Amino acid sequence: MIEHTPSYVVGISYPKGLDRYPGLAAQVRGYAEAARAELMDAVEGLGNDKPTAPYELSLSFETVLDTPSLVAVAADGSRYTGGAHGEPLVARFVWLPQQQRLLTAQALVPSADGWAAIGNYVSARLHEDVEARAQADKLSPEESESLLRSADKMIAEGTEAKAENFAQFQPLVDAGGRITAIRFVFPPYQVGPYSDGTRTADVPASVLLPLVAPEYTDLFVH
Repeated sequence: MIEHTPSYVVGISYPKGLDRYPGLAAQVRGYAEAARAELMDAVEGLGNDKPTAPYELSLSFETVLDTPSLVAVAADGSRYTGGAHGEPLVARFVWLPQQQRLLTAQALVPSADGWAAIGNYVSARLHEDVEARAQADKLSPEESESLLRSADKMIAEGTEAKAENFAQFQPLVDAGGRITAIRFVFPPYQVGPYSDGTRTADVPASVLLPLVAPEYTDLFVH
């Protein structure tokens, strides 16, 4: 779908075959419509003024997993309504075809203790990523310490033991379709500055299985 006017541009693309899962398609299209509605609110706020650059919504949906028991769609894009750069749009939709419903983070891991354990694992992986980047950039010890201190503060806040901090995720599966790990996806600003872009951390099934609600353990490799 493409819309183009002097004041705004909208480009939204959907994956082929999405309509095989009407419930999932409704969730995906609902997200896109909400993103477009926010853009149009900003456009209407201009009144008769013309923006220096057209306001823009760019949003792409891609099917990243399609098995009999799990379907996952990734949404990535941005919405620009003025300023230095656009607002990142990052979402993941995990659908259970046999139950005809979304798998949410809260349902997958129902306890705060579970999210605390996952948060500890994820924060350690994200810290390692920053450490490796500091070494690759050949920062001085003082610069590395400053970078890690700042990064660890954002990582700690963004991985606090709450399901909403881990709401965006996609399963990684083996040849048999069983989950070997879950990739948690963090949009810019959640665990790092805008310049870091979208960050991810993979948590293996061995870490997740003791924490997952019993009704979902069969989805995982044991």
